[in-house]
Amino acid sequence: MSRHPQQIRAASAASAASSRMPVSKISVPPVPVPAQEQPRPAPSDDIWSKCPTCKEISFRKEVERNLNVCPKCAHHFRLTVSQRLSITLDRGSWKEMFSEVAIGDPLKFVDSKPYPKRMEQARAASGRNDAVVTGIGKIEDRTVAIGVMDFEFMGGSMGVVVGEKLARIFGVGTRRGLPVVVFCASGGARMQEGALSLMQMAKVSTAVARHRDARLPYISVLCDPTTGGVAASFAMLGDLNIAEPGALIGFAGRRVTRQTSNQELPDDFQKSEFLLAHGMLDAIVPRSQMRFTLARLLAMLMRPGAVRAHGK
Repeated sequence: MSRHPQQIRAASAASAASSRMPVSKISVPPVPVPAQEQPRPAPSDDIWSKCPTCKEISFRKEVERNLNVCPKCAHHFRLTVSQRLSITLDRGSWKEMFSEVAIGDPLKFVDSKPYPKRMEQARAASGRNDAVVTGIGKIEDRTVAIGVMDFEFMGGSMGVVVGEKLARIFGVGTRRGLPVVVFCASGGARMQEGALSLMQMAKVSTAVARHRDARLPYISVLCDPTTGGVAASFAMLGDLNIAEPGALIGFAGRRVTRQTSNQELPDDFQKSEFLLAHGMLDAIVPRSQMRFTLARLLAMLMRPGAVRAHGK
């Protein structure tokens, strides 16, 4: 049925009017979206420690509580300088000396990267200026001059700064009448300093001789590893040379020694147990007994009143 034109016009007008009327906004609450479950983080590898000797896996905290010694086979892990000082010295007795000693780049040495760049990276990683820390502390209330080498700093290599700081701490011990204890851990002389690094062998050895002439004890503790020019000089010049179990100690590496001697070497060659059996060490001391042993040795070697006699 057709509609009248007037009806059509009226319907169109009504539709246009309705489109111009205001429309109230309706607020629709947001629909909650279920949160997606986040994947659980995988256990960190830092909580585990795998022993390189027995291959057993232990909780790292358990190993650290055991003085960084494997609870299964007694393998001695390497220690940082801070760990070594904390388990050796009386709490609050440590006073670092000669931390300001530093060196530039005397030979302008460049290998895969410039020497200053390599030193900058090592200093940033370790927080210290070179591969040895020296100072004064106490071991069971006995004052001692001490040096601790840092193998994490360019393999504990001995350059001018290492030699200078060790020579100075021996000088402090000689002047004050203190015994000297050095924890050695080094790959040897630092190649980036060439002949200058080799001269440190003579420098430190001379300081050791002066200390001995003053009839004061020097105890060398050889840790893993002690090799190269360090093993060939002051590390083996102690009045007592003691080592940790299983420490690698020697001058040249095993391969070079085998090729030079043209002989098959025993499995324990250059280990501390091998050196003790052949008369190159006085004792092997487990880490758990090191502090007590050092205190006992110092009590036997130091004359009563020696520190006062030499003055401060």
